[in-house]
Amino acid sequence: MGLKSFLSKPFASYVIRKQKKWSADPAKYQQKVFDELVRVGKNTAFGKDHDFASINNHEEFKKRVPIRDYEGLKSYFDRVVKGEPDVLWKGKPTYFAKTSGTTSGTKYIPITKESIPNHINSARNALLNYIYETGNSSFLKGNLIFLSGSPEMYNTNGVLTGRLSGIVNHHVPGYLRTNQLPSYETNCIEDWEEKLAAIVKETKGRDMTLISGIPPWVQMYFDYLKEETGKKAGDLFPNFSLFVYGGVNFEPYRAKLFESIGRHVDSIETYPASEGFIAYQDKQGDKGLLLLVDSGIFFEFIPAEEVFNENPTRLSVDEVELDKNYAIIINSNAGLWGYNIGDTVKFVSKYPHRIQVTGRIKHFISAFGEHVIGEEVEKALAAAVKKYPEVEVVEFTVAPQVTPDEGLPLHEWYVEFDKEPLNLQDFENEIDNNLRKLNTYYDDLIKGNILQKLKIRTLKKNAFIEMMRQRGKLGGQNKVPRLANDRSQADELQNFLK
Repeated sequence: MGLKSFLSKPFASYVIRKQKKWSADPAKYQQKVFDELVRVGKNTAFGKDHDFASINNHEEFKKRVPIRDYEGLKSYFDRVVKGEPDVLWKGKPTYFAKTSGTTSGTKYIPITKESIPNHINSARNALLNYIYETGNSSFLKGNLIFLSGSPEMYNTNGVLTGRLSGIVNHHVPGYLRTNQLPSYETNCIEDWEEKLAAIVKETKGRDMTLISGIPPWVQMYFDYLKEETGKKAGDLFPNFSLFVYGGVNFEPYRAKLFESIGRHVDSIETYPASEGFIAYQDKQGDKGLLLLVDSGIFFEFIPAEEVFNENPTRLSVDEVELDKNYAIIINSNAGLWGYNIGDTVKFVSKYPHRIQVTGRIKHFISAFGEHVIGEEVEKALAAAVKKYPEVEVVEFTVAPQVTPDEGLPLHEWYVEFDKEPLNLQDFENEIDNNLRKLNTYYDDLIKGNILQKLKIRTLKKNAFIEMMRQRGKLGGQNKVPRLANDRSQADELQNFLK
């Protein structure tokens, strides 16, 4: 056993002892976070504008601080970007995480000295939970790869600016950096395909033990490895034992990804965002992610059906119910206040509070009142793939078709298969039946002859890669939206139909 592996186990025990305390009493620790945020925030421009000095509890906070997204807070963000101190948080941020929003254009999310531990320690603690539960720390002896954006940064009025994954890359602990791949020079390559080719050359002969990244881009890495070496990832890297992922639901990618590995490896799901590290998987047999209630973020939850209301219900962590969809709201020591990050979650357990990400607020289909959400289409597809094990899906998205050439309106599923169903119509029917069971509104529209059953539009190989390349969003932290209430993405994909 290497020194790092040996030392990781007592450290894991220490971290989990603390974790058990805050996860058993989330309301207490959330109150501590809330009190500290308001104490510091009252001396900022935002705090003065919203009378933080008179806030003593969450009810008063809700009256003074409205729910807003990036656009709603843009006047404050603009002041921070221009170099003004003490606007949303004390002083100036340490970094800006630059990200491209679907509606807001380029966003500059502040990361402060106080919020950096949330991003760094949470990623570390996800690994320590795994070590504590399984006893497996051998992956620390080999090479680790984090498929991420470029770590290069530039200066924005005195604040270092770059992608979140690149910022985090600069804070990888020294004891892991000696094992880390790819090299800094390779990681700085902007073109994703050129970067992947360079990563393959650097890693194909190494002892890779941990691989981390967003599933579709990890899949692309495995495909490049197979093309270069003729071997599956699991054969090429016999000691590869841990896959860490986040950013998208893993289920639609699971079958193809493990087929590309050639065997089962353990996995850890994480929920990082530019706005904060929200949750991680703390139990191997549990799909729920432990909500990080003691990490500088005070959470609020809005019932999903109320998210666009003028005065929605805003619940604290001790008021939520199980199996109900909520929009997740962040107040943090990065200077985010009443900030809607655009995700929906549901709680699958309480004490400890564990969540599952169910979709994006703006990613839904309700062209006919059905309000189909991401979780439902992903579940419907996953169940169909389970029934038809010959099928392997690379990527998919769903859009409404209001004016088809013939027949009733319908949902169109644009699917890129690695292995197609033996009978496409049977596969379509299975997905449709699954979706009708999951969404009663959709079922009613089918029964009422307002919608016809869904249709799959089969796409050429690498269709989504080509689409993302044309958008200039290939690789890194970029993700394909699962579904939309308009035809913009579907129209792009028309060019890639088989």
